[in-house]
Amino acid sequence: MCEKDMEDHMCLALLDFQSPTGRMSPPWPKGKKLVHLDLKGAPPRVEYLHRLIELFSQLGVDGLLVEYEDMFPYEGELHLLQATAQPSYSRAEVLSIQEAAKARGMEVIPLVQTYGHMEFVLKHRPLWHLREVPHCVGTLNPHKEEGVKLVMEMLRQVVELHPDLSTIHIGADEVYTLGEGEDSKLWLASTGCTVEQLFLSHVTKVVKAIKETWPDMNIIMWDDMMREMSQDTLKASGLVGLVQPMLWDYTPDLDVDKTVSLLEKYCSAGMSDLWAASSFKGSTYVHTCVTCTQRHVDNHLQWLKVAASLSAAINMKGMAITGWQRYDHLSVLCELLPVALPSLASCLQTLIHGDFSTEAHKKVTEMLGVSSVEVEAMERASAGESLFPGRRLAELIVEINSLLNSEDLRFFESNMFVRGWFSPYHRQRKMVNPLNSMHIHNQASVYLDTLQKEVEALRKEMVNLYPDSTAEEWIEEHVTPVMAPLQRIREAIQACVKEMVP
Repeated sequence: MCEKDMEDHMCLALLDFQSPTGRMSPPWPKGKKLVHLDLKGAPPRVEYLHRLIELFSQLGVDGLLVEYEDMFPYEGELHLLQATAQPSYSRAEVLSIQEAAKARGMEVIPLVQTYGHMEFVLKHRPLWHLREVPHCVGTLNPHKEEGVKLVMEMLRQVVELHPDLSTIHIGADEVYTLGEGEDSKLWLASTGCTVEQLFLSHVTKVVKAIKETWPDMNIIMWDDMMREMSQDTLKASGLVGLVQPMLWDYTPDLDVDKTVSLLEKYCSAGMSDLWAASSFKGSTYVHTCVTCTQRHVDNHLQWLKVAASLSAAINMKGMAITGWQRYDHLSVLCELLPVALPSLASCLQTLIHGDFSTEAHKKVTEMLGVSSVEVEAMERASAGESLFPGRRLAELIVEINSLLNSEDLRFFESNMFVRGWFSPYHRQRKMVNPLNSMHIHNQASVYLDTLQKEVEALRKEMVNLYPDSTAEEWIEEHVTPVMAPLQRIREAIQACVKEMVP
């Protein structure tokens, strides 16, 4: 069974899941519930973002964790960081997003990568020399002062365009190949330090520079690069009292005991202000197209167990419910936001109720006006029915995804007629049975015509919410690989039949 088959099977098998009627855990402890907006792929049009912010407010969201990447309007020497596939947001648009959130009592926290996952920065030729190693586009060389100046200029521009900003997230997750660059090898050999200490040295440098520039700024960072560090290493890092680690785990079978132990370790090292990060989309497979709500609800049920097991010494600041749009800047698109909104609403209600109870389920279906929290099982909205933002696009994605994954299309080249009367042997020699070949041709044409109609409807709806480039990428990624073989077979049949029919 392929990854996609397993994903669909798991999601559909869970549609009949019945959450226990008794509360499994207390509601999520006092703290903020942030929704993560990953804008490094499929950045919503600002008008759609405003509608989403309104919905987030209704769902109980306290703030936004906004990862702009190349959608931020960097200026001056950093102008080259702006997106090229579509225009970056303008300064006025960035301010309007903040105003829309503020009007609904929601805080905006920008996320600016400062160490790893800097692909959108280090992919540019003028900045290649700042990579840790040439073949890793994402990791910054921690030894070059120019790299620190670059990061601080990025932060400066972001902070200045966020008036009254009190908290920023500096990323620092998945710093791949660290220690493998020539500069790092020399540093490690001359100092006798470890790669852990190399990681901490750069982060500490950046954090202290932030505090010098903005003394009252709260700083969040991803925790994964610190997970294997000892308490003594963390205590000696220089980060205690300066950063708030955000521990992320997006799996439905999150290890509760291990996670609690890790959070307690951070606390014992002096880092008592902590965050959690869950997921409502973008963490199943890199190419997932349709969100499975149950998978993400399960992740939040596990996080509730973690929260119920923590000591009183830990100050849980809140949770970021992440919605990844790409695994990294250079990977394919994950699920678009509209197909994941039922998942987000369900995850939030799980946190609010302490379980995905009958009451929580009912709240989601009523707020979104849907028959099921699984987007694949939703009944299609009728004319005039109130829709959640992007519902029509969600329905079209589900429809075309179902068609693209149907056996008739996926295995068209393996069906009896193609394998029996239009094999590579037949095509090479242009010696075919015209009657059976035209049957194959007509069948392929029907599928192509059906797909084309679905694609045009989807494109029309998608460009209302996303840039044209997003529609082009989505179609090229999901539809073209299915349509192209059908088109090739149809063209090949036409050429072969010409050789056989007067």
